Amino acid sequence: MSTVTPETPEIGGLAPDPAVVHVRRYGPRKLPIVLGVLTLLLAGILLRSGRSGDTTFQLAAESDIVTLPDIVVPSGPTAWVMVVLCLALTAESVRRMVGHLPQQIWIPIGFAVAWMVGFLSWAAADDRIRVVSLLGGAVALAIPLVFGALGGVLGERAGVVNIAIEGQLLLGAFAAAITASTTGSPWAGLVAAAVAGALVALILGLFAITYFVDQVIVGVVLNVLVVGLTNFLFRQVLAPNAETLNSPDRLRAVPIPLLGDIPLIGPILFRQTPLVYVLYAVVAIVAFALYRTRWGLRVRAVGEHPKAADTVGIKVNRTRYRTILLAGAIAGLGGAYFSLVSVAGFNREMTGGAGYIALAAVIFGKWDPIRATLAALLFGFATNLQGVLSAIGSPVPSQFMLMLPYLVTIFAVAGLVGRSRAPAADGEPYRQQ
Repeated sequence: MSTVTPETPEIGGLAPDPAVVHVRRYGPRKLPIVLGVLTLLLAGILLRSGRSGDTTFQLAAESDIVTLPDIVVPSGPTAWVMVVLCLALTAESVRRMVGHLPQQIWIPIGFAVAWMVGFLSWAAADDRIRVVSLLGGAVALAIPLVFGALGGVLGERAGVVNIAIEGQLLLGAFAAAITASTTGSPWAGLVAAAVAGALVALILGLFAITYFVDQVIVGVVLNVLVVGLTNFLFRQVLAPNAETLNSPDRLRAVPIPLLGDIPLIGPILFRQTPLVYVLYAVVAIVAFALYRTRWGLRVRAVGEHPKAADTVGIKVNRTRYRTILLAGAIAGLGGAYFSLVSVAGFNREMTGGAGYIALAAVIFGKWDPIRATLAALLFGFATNLQGVLSAIGSPVPSQFMLMLPYLVTIFAVAGLVGRSRAPAADGEPYRQQ
């Protein structure tokens, strides 16, 4: 049976036989369900615990040259207006699903903005939401997630499941702390973090590519190994010599002239640490190289059809080794955030499962570097939102706030991914004939 879409042109002047035509349903069916559940959740929150007063959204930072005015809205009415808007977007999504139309990207984006405005209007009644701090903090907290997600995308595009992102982040944080402490240079710590991440990737490649061991098992074992190794070294080496081996200089925020002065956007994107600016460059380079260079074509070829790539002269396993080493180095850079930006020094298991959230961002982003970056930013936003709402004394239970980043991760991957396909040879070792 042939499969065509309603837009399939006639072939040879003849229309396709209706008996062999299958109309493709565009867009995930899960999207309307997810939007509907979230709309009901927000409405239920407002009905259960209505709040009065005004909510202030502060758009300007104290150091802005041009100060944007605050936006003051009535908490309850604004929240209910957002519920109505969410309901309208859900209805549009249902209409498109029933009419077999594509789900446009503006629907979930508009819904997310409306839902969050409504929720924040309710949660911050008679208080102030500093938008710059909320979004700027989300970018900062997403640093390790984005680096880890990029490492995961590269590895899986080459056909290697990089479960070991957590271990690469953790060993990168450990190496960055020691190297920056002994050399007095956080930049040397960044280099050491990349080398440490590549080392974990090398071990992953040795077992997964050369000896054909199950890649998921190897990745999990490596994560456990790195946790045990860093815990042991922390107790035996770092703790007794904290002043010399575990007291690195932190990477401080460095505003970019002119760009950092742009109202609202400048403080969020261009008054960050140098590691964020490195991140911008890495995201752009990976996205360009993966889709616009010969190297990227080869990487995608060995991940989709390694046998065909081999027949045209591409060294499959060599390409996979090089790609997984690069992926590990990128993920290792993300580990430096924990010991050089977040805090000054290394602590046991300080990554807190960020590698697994980064892996979820890879899946949520459908193995695309830009989409995976946006997914990581979403998870970073959820993490920062937890801290912001706790600081203003939100009525949301603290237990729920602690679960929020992980709930967003599970909900996004399970509910919004829809139909997605990993690289065809992802996780399959290649035995050269």
